[in-house]
Amino acid sequence: MDAPTDQRLLQEYLDGKAGSFELLVRRHTRELYQFVLRFTGDSVAAEDVVQETFLQVYSSAQTFDPHRRFKPWLFTIAANKARDALRRRNRRHEVPLDANFGDENETGRRFVDLLSAEDTAPDEALLADERRQAVRDVIESMPDNLSEVLILAYYHRFPYKEIGEIVGIPLGTVKSRLHAAVVCFGERYREAVRGVDQNRE
Repeated sequence: MDAPTDQRLLQEYLDGKAGSFELLVRRHTRELYQFVLRFTGDSVAAEDVVQETFLQVYSSAQTFDPHRRFKPWLFTIAANKARDALRRRNRRHEVPLDANFGDENETGRRFVDLLSAEDTAPDEALLADERRQAVRDVIESMPDNLSEVLILAYYHRFPYKEIGEIVGIPLGTVKSRLHAAVVCFGERYREAVRGVDQNRE
């Protein structure tokens, strides 16, 4: 038997079926938490935002358009609340991203491959740790509007159209902003890695 869709579970919750909303929460909590954590860099804030997000879904379920997908709507609410949390805090912390990025011309790999790559060779473990720290520092230094689309596209694999819905920008702006984010990340990362390599010499 196929698992019920998110939209069906939400409708069943509205119809009073016990357990439907709890299943929605269990289905999406982990990924939603990872998204907010990457965006805010704060585990406590991420937990709060996830709770606030599901509370709003609970109270606003009747406003959801059943002809649309539930997940982009859920992430839209979470993104708005994460931005609010960042504004309240008024500063950024470390973003816990375990990813590597290098000069694509040197490695011959795509940006998305580099972001998700893990370097586990024992003799390069220290260098890998330093470069992962450089990734964290670079993501933290990027403007929120750029880091947000980068995280949605490369970590959560949302299509451009759904990123636009979550962030509240047109499709063309998503593409241009993501391009700007990749360029920004690449420039800052290469500069950071040069500093790491110089320190090791």
